[in-house]
Amino acid sequence: MKRIIWLAALSALLAAPSWLMAQETPGEYDHATVGIFADYFRFAPTSGRTTNFVGFGARAGAHVNRFTQLEGEMNYDFERNFTSTFNNGVTTSFATTRLRPLTGLFGPKFQTPGPFKFFVTGKIGFINFTESRAAVTPGNVGNAISAVGGAGTHLALYPGAGFEGFWGAFGLRLEAGDELYFSNGTFNNLRVTFGPQLRF
Repeated sequence: MKRIIWLAALSALLAAPSWLMAQETPGEYDHATVGIFADYFRFAPTSGRTTNFVGFGARAGAHVNRFTQLEGEMNYDFERNFTSTFNNGVTTSFATTRLRPLTGLFGPKFQTPGPFKFFVTGKIGFINFTESRAAVTPGNVGNAISAVGGAGTHLALYPGAGFEGFWGAFGLRLEAGDELYFSNGTFNNLRVTFGPQLRF
């Protein structure tokens, strides 16, 4: 029985896609990455009360070595997801919200080498809460950025982990973690991001 299990595992390994097993030429893609992403932010300001925000963001990272990157990222959440469960299924809808969190984070990412990577990250930064009834425009995002440092800004820490796969210079990244912020206590909030990346 053990021999059959080992043969099955060996067969699966040999049948793995070539991009998963490939070794990259040193210096080929070891300078930097840039990417955009959609994010989900489960905001839980009090126990038993949560709000599901969605938004967009961008990140950039510079390689320190094959296993380490320094990354900076920022995202803006402007819609709330409403989910209702009925006897005949689940419905979901999105609505632009008045409360709009803006998050900025910076820190290291530790990754496995190769075109398919597992990584962990730990970042520090801020979360800023602004309010607006206006439509989402680049000008409103700029207003939220200019409000950083005011009364709605709080220290944030973010431990997370994820996977990314690259096909040459193009890749996709999925990441999840706990965005903690401090405001008369510590608040834990689930954060999930997904999006394309370029490396060079």
